[in-house]
Amino acid sequence: MKLTSHSEYGSLKSVYLKKIESAFVDEETIVQQWKDLNYLSKPDFEAGIKEYSEFQELIESVGADIKYFDHERSLSMDSIYCRDASIATDFGLIICNMGKEARTNEPKIAKKVYQQNGEMILGEIQHPGTLEGGDVAWLDDKTLAVGHTYRTNDSGIEQLRSLLEPLGVTVIQADLPHFKGTSDVFHLMSILSPVDKDLAVVYSPLIPIPFRELLLDFGFSLVEVPDEEFESMGCNVLALSPRNCLMVSGNPVTKTRLEQAGATVHIYDGTEISIKGGGGPTCLTRPILREI
Repeated sequence: MKLTSHSEYGSLKSVYLKKIESAFVDEETIVQQWKDLNYLSKPDFEAGIKEYSEFQELIESVGADIKYFDHERSLSMDSIYCRDASIATDFGLIICNMGKEARTNEPKIAKKVYQQNGEMILGEIQHPGTLEGGDVAWLDDKTLAVGHTYRTNDSGIEQLRSLLEPLGVTVIQADLPHFKGTSDVFHLMSILSPVDKDLAVVYSPLIPIPFRELLLDFGFSLVEVPDEEFESMGCNVLALSPRNCLMVSGNPVTKTRLEQAGATVHIYDGTEISIKGGGGPTCLTRPILREI
């Protein structure tokens, strides 16, 4: 057993969260921001507090060390999706450069918090490069997949390679489709969630064929998300430990398929904190260390 940042499925040991009260703040903030941030509809703050409490309890249940990002006036509601501002590696954190303009300040605030907590910083993605944490996923301890999307561009991917490949990490690019366009929340982890060394949840209709074939070559069995459960975030699944999964409620087919693959599945109501803002349990967490 070892501790590593190079895993999406190992037992969660260290993670950062941002509570809803620190991101959504209050009803007035929600009213001011939700339309400009392209939320599906206005989140209900009180209902969201209850949802987040349930979500947080499920994270706490595995005994991980949890640190928190506090409220910062310069950040928007989107900062609740704290995965996106950085990438965790065994060599230190990579500070991202956001592809969504309204989230520009998140990485520098995250860097400040990381430094205060003694986390190592490996490097930063600089303009004109953009890169968001939701576009990357570890396939194994030496292979990082990155989605080329409207949030993560060629320059950002090349900078990622320049930071990691000299350290023995292979960076594999997946060129994702236009789908709903530039304003949509569409990351690599919208269509891929590894939940064990040989099991991944996928939405194949939006996965490039070469990348899907690569997953099979890596030895992954694929849990397919049906069309009717893609918009309800059936593909956004957080592994608390191998085949011990956390997902948004309302995706019964995907849940059953995971269970048939030997997984334990925990669910939370994510109507306000996940569905409306387009950020599931992987987005709501910035894992730092896992045990594999």
